[in-house]
Amino acid sequence: MTQILQNKNLATKFQILVEIVAHQPNIQQKLIASKIGVTPQAISEYIKQLLRDGFIVSDGRSRYKVTNEGVDWVLQMLRELQNYSAFVRRAITNATVCAALAEDNLSQGQVVGLRMKDGLLYASAKVDKQARGLSVSDALKGEDVGVSNIEGIIDLKIGKITILKVPGIERGGSAKTDIDRLRREIPPDVLVGAIGIEALSALNKIGIAPQHFYGVKETVIEAAHSGLSSAVVCVDGYLSSLIQKLENENLDYRVVDISICND
Repeated sequence: MTQILQNKNLATKFQILVEIVAHQPNIQQKLIASKIGVTPQAISEYIKQLLRDGFIVSDGRSRYKVTNEGVDWVLQMLRELQNYSAFVRRAITNATVCAALAEDNLSQGQVVGLRMKDGLLYASAKVDKQARGLSVSDALKGEDVGVSNIEGIIDLKIGKITILKVPGIERGGSAKTDIDRLRREIPPDVLVGAIGIEALSALNKIGIAPQHFYGVKETVIEAAHSGLSSAVVCVDGYLSSLIQKLENENLDYRVVDISICND
């Protein structure tokens, strides 16, 4: 669970910083206190802590401004809240009827085990200590089946993303890409995407057709949240926007520069 939902001190600091950001520099401590439901005395102590933490600065006249460090911390907490919110949405969805693929022939009302495989939810006659539910209808192996009354947490490891950076055409494009290293760096059994014509050309040279060329950023994010890892061959000019989206989702990634360096 996210830190600020487990720690009242962090939650209050987060709320205070958000109020200061929204109204800086002209906001009084008593106004912050009334908005977040704590005493002015408590706000005064929190303000002292935030000043010591370097999250805010003051001109000495009760005028406050959030520092870059404070903004970074708020964004970090926000990402944790967003990730937890996504988890809650999935949990609530699972509390109703959700669709799964039948791994066995199933009967209506049968208790089924649930697991994620290759980014898809499967319902099985084998029930273990993890997630389980009730089949809402008969289903043959391979058919879709509704599952209700879901209990437990479906084991899901978030996918990882390998980004292979290639030079843009003005720096040589695929001709200045280390093709042998490209072949080595693509992990086995991952989704492959290409961002940019130069990236597509580089993949063509090793005989790999990417599964995704359009909407790659959104695709790898959704895949990661479904437990699938990806390799994205990306032209350097598009790299920063890709990384920003992955960081906003708090996803694990690594960047490998496979450009051929000029001597």
